[in-house]
Amino acid sequence: MEMIDGYGRRINYLRLSVTDRCNLRCRYCMPAGGVAKLDHQEVLSYEELYRMACASLACGIRKIRITGGEPLVRKGLVSFLKRLTEIPGLHELVLTTNGILLEELALPLRDAGVARLNVSLDSLDPGNFSRITRGGDLFRVLAGIEAAERAGFPPVKINMVVMRGVNDHEILDFAALTRRKACTVRFIEYMPTLRDEDWDVQSVPGAEILQLIAQKYPLLPLVSGEMAGPARNFKIEGAPGAIGIITPVSGHFCESCNRIRMSASGQVRGCLFSKQSADLKALLAYGDSGLLRQTLRRIVREKPGQHKLAEEGVQAASIAMSRIGG
Repeated sequence: MEMIDGYGRRINYLRLSVTDRCNLRCRYCMPAGGVAKLDHQEVLSYEELYRMACASLACGIRKIRITGGEPLVRKGLVSFLKRLTEIPGLHELVLTTNGILLEELALPLRDAGVARLNVSLDSLDPGNFSRITRGGDLFRVLAGIEAAERAGFPPVKINMVVMRGVNDHEILDFAALTRRKACTVRFIEYMPTLRDEDWDVQSVPGAEILQLIAQKYPLLPLVSGEMAGPARNFKIEGAPGAIGIITPVSGHFCESCNRIRMSASGQVRGCLFSKQSADLKALLAYGDSGLLRQTLRRIVREKPGQHKLAEEGVQAASIAMSRIGG
C-alpha cells in the first residue's frame, strides 16, 4: 500500500507531535510571552497516537519522526516509543529534541528502538544560546549529544536555524564541527512561522550560507536516500561529518516533499503552511480505523504542490510550532 498525492509524490513520512509543551522558549518558535497550552484532555493519549501510527503505516507511511514541543518532557514516552517500534511496516523511528533532557534519556531511547536523533542547536556560544532560547543551558545540550554517542546512536543531526544578526556569524563554527565529528549539521532558513514583520530581514538564503562555507572549505555533494528529509547534503573534503542546507523560503523543495504531519491535538496537515487540515481526534475516539485511513488518504490527495511563503501579498496565520512539530 502506498499513498501518492496529486503531484505524483510518494508520501511515506509522518511527523508525529506528542506534546505542545516545551522546556525552552526559542525566539523563532514562540512569542516572548509563550503560547497558551493545550488542556490535558485536548492532547492525544498514547493509545490514540498509537492508533494513528498504525493507520498511517497501513496507508504506506514507513518513517515516523517524533516531535513536540519538546517530546522528552512527556512522561511515559520511552514505553510508547518501544510500542511503536513493534508495529509491522515501520522502517525507521526517529526523534527530534532540543537536547535539554537527553543526557538522562539517551540510553533508554536507544534501548526502546529509536534509530536516530536530531538535536536543535542554534548557537555554540553559551550566552547567545541562552538569548535565542530565552534561558537555555548550552552545556546540558552538549552533554546530551555526548550521552547519545555513548548510548550507541549514529552521529546526531544538528539543526541550526540561521538568523541574520543573531547567529549567522557562527555558520563557519558549525561547519567546522563536521571536520572534528561524524555529525551532520543542517543549516535551516528562518521561516515566518510567527509572521513577524521583519522575518525576511532575518532570513539568510541557503545559497548565501553555502557560498560562505564554500569560500573556506571545498565541498562535495552527497546523494540523499529515499526517505531522507528536504536537505541538500554536502561534505567538506576530508571531513567525517556532513553539511545539509534546508531552504524552505528561497528554494522550494516542495516537489520532493514526502511527508504529512500531525499535531499533539490530532490536527493532520499535508503541509506545514497549508490551511487545509483534518481533525482526527474525534475519529480516533470513535474507533473507526477505516474512516481514519480514508481521511489520511484524503489529506494526501489534497496536499498542495508547494507553499507560498515568499510570495508577495500572501497572508498566513502564525503557526504554533510547539504544537505541530516543525
